[in-house]
Amino acid sequence: MGFQPLRSGCNLNGKPIKAATLIIQSIKFMGNGNVSKQRKKYKIIYWISAGLIALFELSGAFFMNSQAAIDGMHHLQLPDWFRWEVSIGHVIGGILLIVPINKRIKEWVYVAFGIDFISAFIAYLSIDGITGNTFSPLITLGILIVSYIYYHKLKNFQNG
Repeated sequence: MGFQPLRSGCNLNGKPIKAATLIIQSIKFMGNGNVSKQRKKYKIIYWISAGLIALFELSGAFFMNSQAAIDGMHHLQLPDWFRWEVSIGHVIGGILLIVPINKRIKEWVYVAFGIDFISAFIAYLSIDGITGNTFSPLITLGILIVSYIYYHKLKNFQNG
């Protein structure tokens, strides 16, 4: 038995397919491309936003003992031990944000960074008042929120 081309409206066995079944199969086929594109878009947005936060947090490890970090903590009237605690927390959180881990742990990483960025905003506002630097933690918080939203959109794709 040689190669036989498919006839329109027939399955692989040459049996006729109902028009409704053919339409449904076509819609599913077309939809898969859109779902794939949407998932790819979500992945790109998630990885860019999560990557920016992780890069921001992990780069702080190189400067945690710099004079600028020490002066910044003293300017905000925070104790020296707190600089080490926050810096180590940022490194751990930055790593956990980008590695595949348990969903519950990932949620707590987002919570911790959210509290951190809101606290930084309050600290800058309390000490410096309204300046350009006061709002930088809120910009970072916005990027974190985007990452969080798209993290859940990707999880919904995997579960659904």
